[in-house]
Amino acid sequence: MVTVNQQRVPRKRTYLMCSPEHFAVEYAINPWMDVTAPVDAALAVKQWDRLRETLVGLGHEVHLLTPEAGLPDMVFAANGAFVVDGTVYGAQFKHEQRAAEAAAHRAFYESQDWRFIAPSETNEGEGDFAYLPEAHGGLILAGHGFRTELPAHAEAQEALGRPVVSLRLVDPRFYHLDVALASIDDENVVYYPGAFSAASQRVLTQLFPDAVHADDSDALAFGLNLVSDGLNVVLNSEASRLAGKLKAAGYHPVPVELAELKKGGGSVKCCIAELRH
Repeated sequence: MVTVNQQRVPRKRTYLMCSPEHFAVEYAINPWMDVTAPVDAALAVKQWDRLRETLVGLGHEVHLLTPEAGLPDMVFAANGAFVVDGTVYGAQFKHEQRAAEAAAHRAFYESQDWRFIAPSETNEGEGDFAYLPEAHGGLILAGHGFRTELPAHAEAQEALGRPVVSLRLVDPRFYHLDVALASIDDENVVYYPGAFSAASQRVLTQLFPDAVHADDSDALAFGLNLVSDGLNVVLNSEASRLAGKLKAAGYHPVPVELAELKKGGGSVKCCIAELRH
């Protein structure tokens, strides 16, 4: 486990978010989605606004993607691309219900003159990719097993020029990497071991001996679907035990309530793409 042997320092981040004004659960493409459960769209927007205000209040910059009718999952902005050092590796969604989101993200990045690389392989952006700029010289962790296909990991490595470590997800409840693992600073992670194959667990242990481990209750509360600036960790308020572990490791937990968006199978990180210049 992590010991508090250094001063945690926050680093200003730039994020992309998309309002859930069209959010609904109209189909089921992960175990969390129940089309019979009602969604309070107004409450979803209110909770999302609080999340955005929290990030701005911590000193971060938030860009907004315009939501489009007919794309109820567009609020989960993390899935639309993966950005490292000014290069954007675009998404190609597995499910046709979300396919059109990729074009909306591409249009945003191209309007901002980012270097955009279109994918040939199925991948869901930061849903299945995490970047740690100070870990082993700059490392990408990549999930596969449910959404992103393994060949996309090699494609991302070529596009972004960073080594990619493939991690196999084995529990359908943790269908994206970002509901099973998160970076908590530029060189360390927090994760739920049970979401990964035995071999991937060994890889994570070797790469991150000081990682914080979450238990199943925190993982199922979407506690790992978090965003950290190196000090402040914005996470689902239900994951109180994980918040305690992070505090003990020298971080500052910032709990937020996102119960409505959880009905779509996402929480804090799903709503936030990081724009790394």
